[in-house]
Amino acid sequence: MNEYVLIITISIAFLITVLFSPIFIPFLRRLKFGQSIREEGPQSHLKKTGTPTMGGIMIVLSVTITTLIMTSKFNVSSVNSESMLLIFILLGYGFLGFLDDFIKVALKRNLGLTSKQKMIGQVLIAVIFYIILRQQGFPTYISIPGTSQQIDLGWGYAVLVVVMIVGASNAVNLTDGLDGLLAGTATIAFGAFGILAWYGLPQLEITIFSLAVVGALLGFLVFNAHPAKVFMGDTGSLALGGAIAAVAILARLEILLVIIGGVFVMETLSVIIQVISFKTTGKRIFRMSPLHHHYELKGWSEWRVVTTFWLVGLLFAALGIYIEVWIG
Repeated sequence: MNEYVLIITISIAFLITVLFSPIFIPFLRRLKFGQSIREEGPQSHLKKTGTPTMGGIMIVLSVTITTLIMTSKFNVSSVNSESMLLIFILLGYGFLGFLDDFIKVALKRNLGLTSKQKMIGQVLIAVIFYIILRQQGFPTYISIPGTSQQIDLGWGYAVLVVVMIVGASNAVNLTDGLDGLLAGTATIAFGAFGILAWYGLPQLEITIFSLAVVGALLGFLVFNAHPAKVFMGDTGSLALGGAIAAVAILARLEILLVIIGGVFVMETLSVIIQVISFKTTGKRIFRMSPLHHHYELKGWSEWRVVTTFWLVGLLFAALGIYIEVWIG
């Protein structure tokens, strides 16, 4: 595949987000779709109250439009194509996140959807995704990174797919707590998967989708970097989490998701460890979880936390690429 296609894909998504966000952000402000800040969170975040949220709508639309434009250039039009499956997950989880955000900002229920409602929606979308995969004859094996070995999981692969998509959506959602944190780490992770998908066969549709996400997030970072003028909300974070798991599944890089998405794993583990420790011993391991808040309360500036996590994400992505390309 011509390298110019990669640059064009990123550029289109970037321009869509950058050009339309200055119109969309004031629209969100007029609708009073402002972020509510949790009282139990860091006190320094209270000043962010009222910042427009649901900016993830722009990310989802930009990725969808760019993917459709670029895949149409290669006559990829089947409703069962990989790009359509990825868009299905993106829109499905994006809509679920939109409902959550809408309930928070419009109906003034700070917690949005209940955990049970959100989980049912996440599992349902993931199950539909898997059913479509199997109808296409998608194999049920996983490849061991850095080796030629494969393990057929049989029906267990269905469980893996659902756990991956639901788990990734929640892990990515947890990471969205500081200005530019998720947008930057997700840019790096999707970029890594885009490189790996392009390096292989290449997997054209997966590459285009991944790089469309990269372009959209870079455009979003223009307005989301500290001090943020807009937040992506659950509309963006749930969509990105579900999408990155779907990319890993379709690219046959399921295990590498844990490495390339290492920052998301760290954030999730910090919450799990904190909860277990507090319930069993009454003590907290971290000053606050997820992990990024711990460093804030240690006195790090928000920008220092974000850039440090970006660097860690870059190291994880480089490790994932190294394992797949040079060792494999």
